[in-house]
Amino acid sequence: MTSTSTSGKRTTDSLDGLSVGDALGAQFFVPGSSVPDLLLGTTPAPPWPWTDDTEMACTLAAELRDHGSVHQDRLALAFAERCEPYRGYGPGAVVTLRRIREGEPWRTVAREAFGGQGSCGNGAAMRVAPLGAHFADDPGRAATEAALSAEVTHPHPEGVAGAVAVALAAAHAADPSVTARDLLDAVIDQMAEGQVRQGIAQAAALLGCTTAEAAYQLGNGSRVTAQDTVPFTLWAAATHLDDYAAAITACVEAGGDVDTTGAIVGGVVATRTAVPRDWLAAREPLPGW
Repeated sequence: MTSTSTSGKRTTDSLDGLSVGDALGAQFFVPGSSVPDLLLGTTPAPPWPWTDDTEMACTLAAELRDHGSVHQDRLALAFAERCEPYRGYGPGAVVTLRRIREGEPWRTVAREAFGGQGSCGNGAAMRVAPLGAHFADDPGRAATEAALSAEVTHPHPEGVAGAVAVALAAAHAADPSVTARDLLDAVIDQMAEGQVRQGIAQAAALLGCTTAEAAYQLGNGSRVTAQDTVPFTLWAAATHLDDYAAAITACVEAGGDVDTTGAIVGGVVATRTAVPRDWLAAREPLPGW
């Protein structure tokens, strides 16, 4: 049985990895940041502000710290109350969270997109790695809690699948004996059929290829869907399981929704390898709550 302190440290480590990946990735939407410089090891000048990816991940991590599990009504309201639109939330998310904050039931609001199926965006996947780290000793529980966390904003089956896949990856990555192939196979084995699962199977077949080829074949998050985001991020995490800087650099090199891919990959990889200290120092401090 894993101790509470061990679980808490894993959660914190993953949250640090997620937030640094998010904050660094976001710098590449700012004029003057250089991808070639990062490939050579030079990062943008600090500070690096974080985005909605980190804000929602912090809310989810606080839920686990304070209550030990996901309570959907409480989590939905916490997401809504802490939403700062200037952090980069999409217009749809801002409206959804405002309506929840004003008292509309999240089950009704969240399902209005996609003809009543809800959003299949990458928002549930971007915030969930710390949850997977928290439940690393019980991947089945990680999958269940990840699904609960996704449904409050992204109840489309593929939106939920994206969150489940990332949580499972973070849970399995915490085992230092797990290889890249082991990681992707374990995720695939615990997922239901669907486009996200198919994409991760394709990612497993692409292990050993270049970042450019993986992004071309799998997507880089530019469509902002779980299907277009999660397969590449799990390829990048698996490929660079023991090198945080290389993992985030791969996300930047791939382009697309770089803050979100960086958040997902950073949250997974940081369950087993340290975030560079100077990168952590460059990230804007996390909220006090």
